[in-house]
Amino acid sequence: MLNINELIYERRFRLFLLSAFVLIGVFAGIDIIADILEGTDWLHVIAEVIVFFIAIAAALGLFLRLLKEARMTRALVQQMQDEVQHHRQQAEQWQNETRSLLQGLGISINNQFERWHLTHSEKEVALFLLKGLSHKEIAIMRNVSEATARQQARAVYQKASVTGRNELAAFFLEELALPVEQ
Repeated sequence: MLNINELIYERRFRLFLLSAFVLIGVFAGIDIIADILEGTDWLHVIAEVIVFFIAIAAALGLFLRLLKEARMTRALVQQMQDEVQHHRQQAEQWQNETRSLLQGLGISINNQFERWHLTHSEKEVALFLLKGLSHKEIAIMRNVSEATARQQARAVYQKASVTGRNELAAFFLEELALPVEQ
């Protein structure tokens, strides 16, 4: 399959050929008229008429080919634009559907944090843990030492009665892996 640069080069080359054939046809036509006016041998004039028709036929063929390619390209661009629009609509629909679900999930997670009696700092750490951040990343995000982030993570695990971040994530995500019943 050709890349875009090769396609552009190919189009330019075809336009160059089209221009060359048109010029050959024009000059052959002018030469034919001049030869007839000068009384040049008819065999020579017939040969130039053949060159004229070959040049014009080649130019017409290239022009029709370029026109067909332009129509096909416009149709392809329109098809791609339609597909992009369709995918944007699907994405927007998905975002709208998941927005309320995510808000509900956020509320449920926060309610569970309340049941575990997590402090505000521990809630932040727990959310970062659920998002998959490392202790070092949590420390940077919260502007605390890595040791503080580790200690707060241990407090979250203890209050949640889990052994680590995997069990913490599993506590909230275990039900999400099950197929939704209609």
